[in-house]
Amino acid sequence: MLFKDMITVVDTYEEISVHELHSGDPIIELIFPCPWYQKVPLSLALSPRIISEVARFKPDIIHASSPGIMVFGALIIAKLLCVPIVMSYHTHVPLYIPRYTFSWLVKPMWLIIKFLHRAADLTLVPSAAIASDLLAARVTAANKIRLWNKGVDSEKFHPRYRSYEMRLRLSDGEPEKPLIVHVGRLGVEKSLDFLKRVMDRLPEARIAFIGDGPYREELEKMFEGMPAVFTGVLRGEELSQAYASGDVFVMPSESETLGFVVLEAMSSGIPVVAARAGGIPDIIPADQDGKTSYLYNPGDLEDCLSKLRPLLHNKVLRETMAKAAREEMEKYDWKAATRMIRNEQYNAAIWFWRKKRAQLLRPFQWLAKRFFPSPQVN
Repeated sequence: MLFKDMITVVDTYEEISVHELHSGDPIIELIFPCPWYQKVPLSLALSPRIISEVARFKPDIIHASSPGIMVFGALIIAKLLCVPIVMSYHTHVPLYIPRYTFSWLVKPMWLIIKFLHRAADLTLVPSAAIASDLLAARVTAANKIRLWNKGVDSEKFHPRYRSYEMRLRLSDGEPEKPLIVHVGRLGVEKSLDFLKRVMDRLPEARIAFIGDGPYREELEKMFEGMPAVFTGVLRGEELSQAYASGDVFVMPSESETLGFVVLEAMSSGIPVVAARAGGIPDIIPADQDGKTSYLYNPGDLEDCLSKLRPLLHNKVLRETMAKAAREEMEKYDWKAATRMIRNEQYNAAIWFWRKKRAQLLRPFQWLAKRFFPSPQVN
């Protein structure tokens, strides 16, 4: 089946991806801040204007990012318009809740996730590990959970963006020193305090944090007096340069659903040292561990340092692994990933939707035949 177009809804209002809603006047919508991320505006996306624009657009399918607030609006619109809905599960919120608020909220969150994904026609997950977690929690039927293949913009994240000026900036004026790079949201759930323990054992190295988040202020205090640079959020070519200008990318997070920053780092031609947890082993499987990048046991400082030190100090090893990482990522560009989701996953969602609709209509069809029988034709 070919799709004339679709609607995609993500979970923060500032990134609303209803790309075709460009009819001039501003969309009036109630926006409120996220309780734990005051800088992130949230919205249900249920203003009459949005609903009417989506209805006029006549999508074949609606794709919503879950969990989030806007996904409720997407679900309501899909049901109102009788359109299939796909939900992709990107943030493993039940794992984050104990780090930010009361642990007793974990069970209610699982109930919300179950409600959303059982109402969806298909659930897409970024890794086999997350699929296992959702199956274990009985979030939805096993045949309605599908893997969304990894993809990366291999042109935007490319070794050619390596820049001496950017390296000078990231190393705080010491470009000849080994440079560790970390890109991502600075949140307590990312286990970034582990990098403090790493840097305590690598006084010769420098580290640069690219990104922002609620944990930044605490991290800056933690790294005070150490060779660490905090750039804040970088975009466009600056972000491409930041990736490509480091020596090694370190990913200590143990709760990544996939870890797109790992894909982007490898595509940029720098090897990764990452925790063997979450969706990361899907990017660096066992047969690639030690070839394209390294995995270490979560929280194991000695294991991490045993992988990190050789990369920082052996240029030949680093360049060999960086080249292998880049070649591996060239196989996973977004065009291939998009073809897969368009030609297979969306068609599966539509099939499930049609089957559910037929099951719901069956009793009414039986009643109609019972009370309004078709005339006999001789």
